[in-house]
Amino acid sequence: MVRRNLNDLLYFVTVAREGSFTRAAALLGVTQSALSQSVSGLEARLQIRLLTRTTRSVSPTAAGERLLNAIGHRFDEIDAELDELTALRDKPAGTVRITCSDYVLHNILLPKLTPLLREYPDIKLEFDVNYGLRDIVADRFDAGVRLGNTIDKDMIAVPIGPPMRWAVVASPSYFEAHSIPKRPQDLTTHQCINQRLPTSGGLYVWDFERRGRQVNVRVDGQLIFNTTQPQVDAALAGLGIILLPDDEVMPYITAGRLVRVLEDWCAPFGGYHLYYPSRRQPSPAFSLVVDALRFSAPRPE
Repeated sequence: MVRRNLNDLLYFVTVAREGSFTRAAALLGVTQSALSQSVSGLEARLQIRLLTRTTRSVSPTAAGERLLNAIGHRFDEIDAELDELTALRDKPAGTVRITCSDYVLHNILLPKLTPLLREYPDIKLEFDVNYGLRDIVADRFDAGVRLGNTIDKDMIAVPIGPPMRWAVVASPSYFEAHSIPKRPQDLTTHQCINQRLPTSGGLYVWDFERRGRQVNVRVDGQLIFNTTQPQVDAALAGLGIILLPDDEVMPYITAGRLVRVLEDWCAPFGGYHLYYPSRRQPSPAFSLVVDALRFSAPRPE
């Protein structure tokens, strides 16, 4: 039997998954030239084209798709087995990859995981700041962070923060020039700052609930963003009303820089959750990360 070069197969799988020689080279820690030569050598030995290359993208051919489906998961299984071996070490080790928003990273993940990193120097964490609802299985992340009501049912969801509420806020100067909305429907006459959804590309519809009655409002205004901090900046500048989770704007409300309205229409909902596939066998390092992030409600005194 002819011995195959497993590196060439791994390189092919990585390029096919990333859809880019540049990203694959960075992920593997090799040069683009070496990566291209390796994949070209594999195609030459197999005498079949595996990848379709253009100036902007790389995608597998029919043969490449077949090979990717046949062997890609096997490299994942090897990685999982190697992670399992760390259980035999004196201290857990390995890399844990998490995709999340910038706000969650700075305000929840880093504060909670800093003590873990100091205690376990062989554990590495990689964070992907992304506001889209990424497919953590296809993109090979160990976990992601989302609000509890947006997580697929086949995922394990671990709360990492308390329940939250939406907050409808604007600056004092804005409400000096505009009437204060009394009902969600009143927002249609206001300058509202919209958010573009990264998945569908549509604008977020503002949802409200009071005493079991649900109201959806399509707001309008001069500004649209796809991340949260610019929305806060625009609201502070008096440019309109925003709708965000209350923990992201509470410091400004407390300081009097933003004014909250329609509070009785903002019902509690599940806060931030760490989620990961239910069929995943957690490595010791990943289990420690989950335990460090898990939220426990304070006991009443």
